Amino acid sequence: MSFIMHFVALLAVVLLAQSATAACNGNNALCSRKYSNVTQVGAHDSAFVGVLLPDNQYVSAADVLNLGVRFLQAQTHNLGGTIEMCHTSCIELDAGSLAAYLAPIKAWLDSNPDEVVTLLLTNQDAIPVSDFATVFAAVGLDSYAFSPTSALTMDEWPTLQSMISAGTRLVTFMDYHADTSKVPYILDEFAYFFETPYDTTDSSFPECSLDRPAGASPDGRMYIVNHFLDLDIFGILIPDRLAAPRTNSVSSIIAQADLCYQAWGRVPNFILLDWINQGQPLAAQNELNGL
Repeated sequence: MSFIMHFVALLAVVLLAQSATAACNGNNALCSRKYSNVTQVGAHDSAFVGVLLPDNQYVSAADVLNLGVRFLQAQTHNLGGTIEMCHTSCIELDAGSLAAYLAPIKAWLDSNPDEVVTLLLTNQDAIPVSDFATVFAAVGLDSYAFSPTSALTMDEWPTLQSMISAGTRLVTFMDYHADTSKVPYILDEFAYFFETPYDTTDSSFPECSLDRPAGASPDGRMYIVNHFLDLDIFGILIPDRLAAPRTNSVSSIIAQADLCYQAWGRVPNFILLDWINQGQPLAAQNELNGL
């Protein structure tokens, strides 16, 4: 066999092996699932990394992705015309600019071509959505953005594999002040989701009611479960880091998911957690996906 023929044969073997091991968000069984039919755990307040009282995570957003998590939620605020990752206010905690937060996510997507990542950004300061688009473009994330041509029903979402094949592997939602007529790839969270209550201090997570958007119907909406525990210290709520291994255990996550299934007849789409590298959240995710 000539060198060229040997090289071509070897290349074919390598490509076949890569094809055989390729997976959608870590599991081939998810490739044919619609985006709206996959349960994912996610990092709540993913920009606030450290051991200060307002922090919510021990590891960075990129390290959270390396764990196998594909959903990141983060707070944004306006600081002198710059979009910053601030906890409630930039006086309380400023974790840096949106650009600095997004850049490692762009690099991670570059290096992981079979993954679909979801971002949920808060925008309580009513920052114009076009300002977010400017940052996304500056770091290059707009090149991965999933941008539907019209609002999607739950059944109209594409499969993970089709999103991967199209290169539209970043889905971005915003809680308030999204405007798809201006930025079509930043989607209105509450047009697609409802959320369960947050600021929970009861470690049994005894409810799965519709908290936001107030008065909305659950019909036709995916939903997000806020499964993170706070401590009430003289009326001030702080994340309960010591309880995280128990809060993020399979038994705790599945117990609330079961409660939600009883309420809504379907499993959660997203489950937000603090200290997501604690406990066994991915094992719970696999169980909820039937994997």
